[in-house]
Amino acid sequence: MASEDTFKKIIAHCKEYGFIFPSSDIYDGLGAVYDYGQTGVELKNNIKKYWWDAMVLLHDNVVGIDSAIFMHPTIWKASGHVDAFNDPLIDNKDSKKRYRADVLLEEHIQKIEDKLEKEVEKAAKRFGDDFDEAKFRTTNQRAVEYRQKAEEVRDRMNDALKREDFEALRQLIIDCEIVCPISGTRNWTEVRQFNLMFSTEMGSTADGALKIYLRPETAQGIFVNYLNVQKTGRMKIPFGIAQIGKAFRNEIVARQFIFRMREFEQMEMQFFVPPGTELEWYEKWKETRLKWHKNLGLGDANYRFHKHEKLAHYANAASDIEFNFPFGFKELEGIHSRTHFDLSQHQKFSGKKIQYFDPERNESYTPYVIETSIGLDRMFLSIISNSYTEEKLTKEDGSIDERVVMRIPPALAPVKLAILPLVKKDGLPEKATDIKNKLKFEFNCQYDEKDSIGKRYRRQDAIGTPFCITIDHQTLEDDTVTIRHRDTMAQDRVQVSQLSEIISEKVSLKSLLQKLG
Repeated sequence: MASEDTFKKIIAHCKEYGFIFPSSDIYDGLGAVYDYGQTGVELKNNIKKYWWDAMVLLHDNVVGIDSAIFMHPTIWKASGHVDAFNDPLIDNKDSKKRYRADVLLEEHIQKIEDKLEKEVEKAAKRFGDDFDEAKFRTTNQRAVEYRQKAEEVRDRMNDALKREDFEALRQLIIDCEIVCPISGTRNWTEVRQFNLMFSTEMGSTADGALKIYLRPETAQGIFVNYLNVQKTGRMKIPFGIAQIGKAFRNEIVARQFIFRMREFEQMEMQFFVPPGTELEWYEKWKETRLKWHKNLGLGDANYRFHKHEKLAHYANAASDIEFNFPFGFKELEGIHSRTHFDLSQHQKFSGKKIQYFDPERNESYTPYVIETSIGLDRMFLSIISNSYTEEKLTKEDGSIDERVVMRIPPALAPVKLAILPLVKKDGLPEKATDIKNKLKFEFNCQYDEKDSIGKRYRRQDAIGTPFCITIDHQTLEDDTVTIRHRDTMAQDRVQVSQLSEIISEKVSLKSLLQKLG
């Protein structure tokens, strides 16, 4: 699943089966902006529901809001985004292409680490069951050299970023002999900062227009509503505020499909705690969030924590949950201890007191904040890329058939069941429609009577439908149907009256949430 060819197949599959379309497709698209199609929007909504219920239903002290995209411009001055929300950019003089300096270096590090993994794979094949991977990584000369080289580049990069030493960053790119992917040359400009916020104007006249920004994150909408929620909800610390919403960043290096976009969606929760307890809560939320991800069954080995060496100006601890995407381990969710920076800044810039009186401590204080922030689009991509499976099947006559199946967790699957009359006559379509009309109040169902039953199965496999219900002539005699299971292709004969119970057990979000509870 790590090959570039496979990733291209996934992107093509997403368009062919209505998961994701390039935005403004008939006008040749708009860079790094995408639309979710009829299948994709169902999966996206199911992911939102899983996150929202896990946050709000399972935690008595977490509530939700939906703040506006347009916000007072002083908010972004207070948060530091106006002055500090920048990326280090570098241009290649020959291709005229612009790149993020840190991304060029991260990709270089990834190439070194890929070489290390190939050495490990070759050794594993050579030594078989006697292979000691841990010992090999620490004693094999070539493996040690690759690891040390990657660590050296990473340490120099993090140090330069931390000190905002852009000359050192450029020098590292030169020392690593990194070339422009387009021109193939190393003719680089100086590194400079570029602000990522989109700006626009609000007002009826040009002279009286107010410069405002499309929000680059949803967190500030939570912070400026902290007092409103705390007072109207009579919330006691510790408590959290959750939100799902759009954010916008003028990414220069937008790439890897929906992994990095200019318009994206975040699922964030800010958890307010007493000062001095933030690092304890930080560790608790790290554990809680990783459990939420692993609960989907995408493979525990596909997740890992990455601790931040360079902390944002507001944080005293930060980690990412990284997922093994087709292009390697990358950030999926961030867990940050944001201290009391945001609330203190808004108190300072607004002139309004934003404090909490703690009856147990008998004192007032500005709460500290633990943030969990996950990109909904990246979450979507993690599920899609992990679910995409190409299978070769041996038919009864010995010939080989192929199918593409999306092994999406059933509770998140866009369509829960397909209802398929075996033929378009003899009363079977009418019976199938009757069954669908009874089940559609519980599940997202699809009715399909076009083409052979085999082709219809393949279409449902391709969008990840967990169950296919086939109505045949026996159904008219004894009210039984064939239920086909997506992953195994096994088929069972069951009573129509049992369908609701059988399907509910497998596709309900309740079962996922109970494992978390």
